[in-house]
Amino acid sequence: MEDRQALVFVEVKYRKNDYHGSGAEAVTFHKQGRISRTAAWYLAKNPQRAESICRFDVVAIDPKEKDEGINWIKNAFYSTMG
Repeated sequence: MEDRQALVFVEVKYRKNDYHGSGAEAVTFHKQGRISRTAAWYLAKNPQRAESICRFDVVAIDPKEKDEGINWIKNAFYSTMG
């Protein structure tokens, strides 16, 4: 998605219950690496976007939490690509 000048890669995680942790906790370092590689692939395939400011957000949906359980974490992590 785009947010003003930034190209935003969003990972959405839903958790019906917290047996395996929250939705945000599901975005592990390993998962961040996969998302970073996907972003790098996208930028390579779309060279016109290569100079874009990029951001990685996580939307965690945990319905048993307050406020409908939607937690949008902007700048949740930085790319693991060097």
